[in-house]
Amino acid sequence: MNRILTVLTAATLTLSACSNMNENPLMQNDFGTPFNVPPFDQIKPSHYIPAFENALQNCRQTVDLITANRADATFENTIIPFDRRNEHLNIISSIFFNIRETDVTDTLNIIAESVLPMLTDYDDEVYMNTALFQRIKNVYDNRTKAGLDSSQIRVVEQYYKDFVRGGALLSPSEKEKLKEVNKELSLLSLKFGNNLLAETNNFKLVIDTIADLAGLPENVVATAAQRANEANMPGKWLFTLHNASLIPFLTYSDSHELRKVMFDAYSSRCNKGDQYDNKELAIKMATLRAKRAAILGYKSHAQYVIENNMAQRPEAVDSFLKELWKPALQKAKYELQDMKNYAYRYNRTVSVEACDWFYWAEKVRKSKYDIDETQLSQYFALPNVRAGLFEVANRLYGISFKKLSDVPAYNNECCEVFEVVEKDGSHLGVFYFDYHPRATKSGGAWQTCFREALDNFDGSRISAHVSNVCNFTLPVDNQPALLTFDEVQTMFHEFGHGLHALFSKGKYRRTCGVVPRDYVELPSQIMEHWPSEPECLKMFAKHFQTGEAIPDNLIQKMKNAGTFNQGFATVEYIAASLLDLKWHSIDVNTKIDNAEEFEANAMKEIGLIDEIIPRYKSTYFAHIFNGGYSAGYYVYMWAELLDCDAYAAYKESGNIYNPEIAASFRKKCLEEIGEDDAMKQYMKFRKQQPDIKYLIEKRGLEEKRQYRPQPAVQQQPVQQLPVSVQPSVDTL
Repeated sequence: MNRILTVLTAATLTLSACSNMNENPLMQNDFGTPFNVPPFDQIKPSHYIPAFENALQNCRQTVDLITANRADATFENTIIPFDRRNEHLNIISSIFFNIRETDVTDTLNIIAESVLPMLTDYDDEVYMNTALFQRIKNVYDNRTKAGLDSSQIRVVEQYYKDFVRGGALLSPSEKEKLKEVNKELSLLSLKFGNNLLAETNNFKLVIDTIADLAGLPENVVATAAQRANEANMPGKWLFTLHNASLIPFLTYSDSHELRKVMFDAYSSRCNKGDQYDNKELAIKMATLRAKRAAILGYKSHAQYVIENNMAQRPEAVDSFLKELWKPALQKAKYELQDMKNYAYRYNRTVSVEACDWFYWAEKVRKSKYDIDETQLSQYFALPNVRAGLFEVANRLYGISFKKLSDVPAYNNECCEVFEVVEKDGSHLGVFYFDYHPRATKSGGAWQTCFREALDNFDGSRISAHVSNVCNFTLPVDNQPALLTFDEVQTMFHEFGHGLHALFSKGKYRRTCGVVPRDYVELPSQIMEHWPSEPECLKMFAKHFQTGEAIPDNLIQKMKNAGTFNQGFATVEYIAASLLDLKWHSIDVNTKIDNAEEFEANAMKEIGLIDEIIPRYKSTYFAHIFNGGYSAGYYVYMWAELLDCDAYAAYKESGNIYNPEIAASFRKKCLEEIGEDDAMKQYMKFRKQQPDIKYLIEKRGLEEKRQYRPQPAVQQQPVQQLPVSVQPSVDTL
């Protein structure tokens, strides 16, 4: 703590000056803002540590009161106060850690280094508290005889399981070992993420010759020029490793050499042997997770994690992914051969490397389907896409969005804030949108909450304050941001997570909106289906200059190309998922000497071709080393099985906005989802087990393959794959 205080004082942050509750907005239960949203304009970095310390003290006092109670343990005197003990701590944590992801500073990183061990220690104290566990256990043992309803019984059972998984049954010495492992893991995760952000921001490709811009669309060039101007490099063009810059460059730049520079910089992040290298961190975290699993009685971290998921066993995940791997790899090889054939005809190129895949894939797509991503983006101005989101939500669920100008935002230059209103005019929640990249923001896209929804016992409701954070293409000059179709789908995806947060119902924190990790992506991924529908596209896809709706022939081209390059997309994803499982299937006796060799062997084992790398390599696999997806990156595909099956209900009804189906999906799969086992809850909606055929069809991996490589030109120097080899898929 002394080092933290010294640094903060040097940064003119006087913590003691904020110890008075009246001077610290984070210590107030009522923020005095519209809808009680966080008072971002009043919060200073110096407020955080005192607020955390105060909240943790209050949480500990609540736990002490529970354990000091001499009366027999009941749901009312034990479970309810325990369930609500962290209300204010959760809000402070949400504010701090969300801001640290969107607008990080050195000061916030220093605070995080202090706060994370505090929170880890608190969690360990709680879940290893013998007296508290005994009261929880007493309620658990008597749950069927105490007159509890099904919701209450589920809460008790979930908390009992949490305590056991948190180490409650361990000996005192084993508990101490577990505490040390947990604390070390929290700090290693923080360092991994900090390294990745620094490494991503440190790379800059500066172009000062017009010839080196060959192939790049005008809007990509203009954005790069704007980026260079902002970096005090007028007359030049700046490209970065953020997806909004990287992907267009890899897709359109005619220079193989420059594509290779960009790709190599991206794929070697945190793997250069310098202060930002993450190889040893990955090994250490995987090893510590295996150690923690062993302490808790599990063979591996994967077994520990997946036990709590719908899949239940790592073997089930491995089997599911491998079932899709064979036809996906087969299709990817045909896609590669198509690109090689095209590249040879185009300019006698005989080699397609990993850095070239996006480039040649776009050429083939344009050739086969006469579709151009640049042409498409003219119809996807960000304000129109956002309006489309709102209209889809309104047609499905009757909700509407009112823009707010009188509420504080965490970044006033980049955020838009909306009130969400039910069909009857009642308040549902608040929604923040943060669209574009900046140097202080982590990469990728995500949904989070500054406050989570909950139903109070008196019938009132705590509404959700939801945030969607993205890194979309920037607007240029006086033009709106023109999104790629992938970005359109990402916008719908994160919005789906937001709807789940808004709609979640329940009286207990442990179950309200809480789902297994491999269910989490269902509410988001199902939303990706609507922007592919002509009926939906016509509603919001309008040319940014003329206002003309997207023409039917362009929609048909999009449909024709719907499964194009899905071999690649499926392979790179499954490769990353299997890499994640490999890292987290090691046992406590496994020794990993070299992270690169470990990864290479894992990819060789599954037969990954050289032209494709895993979607995330180990040193920048933030999902599993700096996020909540360790032993769980597979969940996107698992949830796709669910979302494709769920969307089929709409399609088969003949109305993609079917109000009865939407009402049922909202109630069973979004509002009440925490009230029962996830698969049981899903089947209350669908009335059947999810069918893998819908996933197979969506990705174009059917046994009846329509995708065939083009015949090779004469004197083609590249060996042809045997056309007789057909992909095959069994049912799950």
